[in-house]
Amino acid sequence: MSSRPPLVTTRERLLEAATDSIRNRGFAATSVDDLCAAVGVTKGAFFHHFKSKEALGIAVAARWGEIGKQLIDLVHGTTPRDRVLAYLDLRSQLIEGGTDEFSCLAGTLAQEVHISHPAIRDAAAQAIETTAATVEPDLAAALTDAGRKGVSPTGLALHIQAVLQGAYVVAKAKNDAGAARDSVAHLKRYVAMLLEGEKK
Repeated sequence: MSSRPPLVTTRERLLEAATDSIRNRGFAATSVDDLCAAVGVTKGAFFHHFKSKEALGIAVAARWGEIGKQLIDLVHGTTPRDRVLAYLDLRSQLIEGGTDEFSCLAGTLAQEVHISHPAIRDAAAQAIETTAATVEPDLAAALTDAGRKGVSPTGLALHIQAVLQGAYVVAKAKNDAGAARDSVAHLKRYVAMLLEGEKK
């Protein structure tokens, strides 16, 4: 068996460069020329993989959704409630460095292009919903265990993502990652109380 790492394709390198640029500068300020220079390829190579810059934006959002799906694999706990709270702990731990390092690419895209590029907006929404869906089974089980019959696990999973998105926006506005961590801490307290069930 070969011990060599798998080759990173030109398409994957372009997606990675675009992700970094969009998180740092935004979609409009991310140029095809700059991406090609960063990756060391020609514009012909770029358009071999993406028929347009918009197609790149859609692909970047889809890739982000796939990354979001993998986060749940890093979460451990003996009960569904434990896993939900561990998921929120993980999301807090990921908030470090500059805002371009921890903010959500899908949220950044959606804020910028929701009117100008509806196809990218829809891809960003799908990425956010895909990430939300990963915690939904544990939420459903934890809500059942807590006797919370009137709470939708789908709605709560999306609410968690909405709070995270808002936390990133506040962190950007204040230029303070701690503001985002504080928001997640409040979210965790709310979810923890909700999953404790009704008080007798």
